[in-house]
Parts: sequence; structure tokens; C-alpha cells
Amino acid sequence: MYHVDKYILAGFIYDFKEQSTLDKDSLSAKNSSQPLQPLIRTRGLTKIYQTTAGDFPALKSVDLDVYAGELLTVIGKSGAGKTTLINLITGVDHITSGEVWFRDTAIHSMNEEQLTTWRGHNLGMIYQSFYLMPGLNLINNVLLPIDFSGNFRSGPSKERALELLRMVELEEHAYKYPSEISGGQQQRVAIARALANDPPLIVADEPTGRLDSATAEVIFNIFENLVKFGKTIFMVTHDTNFANRSTRTLKIADGQILNS
Repeated sequence: MYHVDKYILAGFIYDFKEQSTLDKDSLSAKNSSQPLQPLIRTRGLTKIYQTTAGDFPALKSVDLDVYAGELLTVIGKSGAGKTTLINLITGVDHITSGEVWFRDTAIHSMNEEQLTTWRGHNLGMIYQSFYLMPGLNLINNVLLPIDFSGNFRSGPSKERALELLRMVELEEHAYKYPSEISGGQQQRVAIARALANDPPLIVADEPTGRLDSATAEVIFNIFENLVKFGKTIFMVTHDTNFANRSTRTLKIADGQILNS
């Protein structure tokens, strides 16, 4: 059984002194009279694509709150608006109208340079297709976000990348290339890469879509353990089994959230 090492999470992935108290307080607020502040908040989120057949509303005035410490899954059929929702929350695509907030930061008001900086420090992305760089070995793939954010320091950064690969039990393959490992192993490298800058939010777009059921279970176990140690995971999936094991599950259809 794959596991997330407690030492690594406490010492490398998650800063308990600065963030753990906040997230634990936020989670306990669910059982108190104090209002719970979401990590991500959307209001009236709308996306309309212009096509040759006319305007297509991919998202229709979506209101959504994502709270610190959740493993929140969104399920829905192909074309329901799942990926569009992820792209708008992460600033990859431009909204037509509405608002996206990360704590007190207005994502919808940022320019491209600001969005790039924000993503580098606050967001880890995991995709169905892994998107590892084929010409880089695994450790250098994990180092990419650190390098892009300007935080690269030769010794400490390499040590961190190795610890992250150890967390997903791939340290012994650190100097192999993506083509030399399996698809499930590549997805575990993608998880390590997403955690490289210690972001509070992990966004996963169908992360188990190309994996067999046993390997998908490994990935989901990693997600569950990350949430136990304070990470927030927002995931879209077709897998209702995993959705039922999440902290909260939302269904999207025809660009609208049906339950919240």
C-alpha cells in the first residue's frame, strides 16, 4: 500500500507552523457558530464560447465555495462544464462574467503576468495526460515549478524534489525518463511536481482517467493522505466510486452545479 510519509508532509510539503493552525481552525468552524471562509469562491461564474453555430454557454452563473482541507470532487458527463470550471478557477481561461476569488485575491481581475505568479505560489495542477517533459528525467520534471517560480536553489531544491519522489515511492527512479516508467508512475511524478512549491490548493482534472482501477486507487489514496495533512484538493472525475469517498461531491450538468 502506498502511503504519504508524515515526516515529509510536515517538513517539506506542508508548513505546520504557518498554515496548519489556519486550516484546522477552518475545518473546526464547520461545527461552530463562526462563519467558514472559503479558500476558493466563485459568484455568477459564466463562460460563453462563440462558435459558428452561435454562442455556447459552457458555464451558467455558477456559485461555488471550496473550503480549506476539503477533497472536493465535481462529477458530470463529458461536455457538462467540468474542465471549463477548472480553467476559469485557475485563470487558464478568461471568464465571460462573474467573479473568482482565492481568499481575498480577485483572480478575475488579474492580468496574465499576475496570474502566472499567483499560480506558481498557490496552485498545483494534475492532468489526465500527465504532461511530463519527455526530455527531462523525473527529478528535473519535479523541479520545473520551483525553477519557473524563481525559487530554485541547487542543493535545497534537489533535496526537496527527491523527498517528493520518495513520498510517492519513486525516489529510486529519480534519474529515469518518463518513457521508462509506467503511466501510473508518471501520474505519481505529476503529483510530486504539483506539490513542488507547497501550494495550498491542488487542482486535478480527471487524474485517474487513463489509469487502471488498481493504479487509480493508489492515486486516490495519496490524495486522501494529502488532505489529512492539510492540503485542499479540487478534482473533477467520471469515477463515482472515488467521488463518493470525497469530503464533498458536486454534480454539474449543462454548465450548472446541481447541488452545493
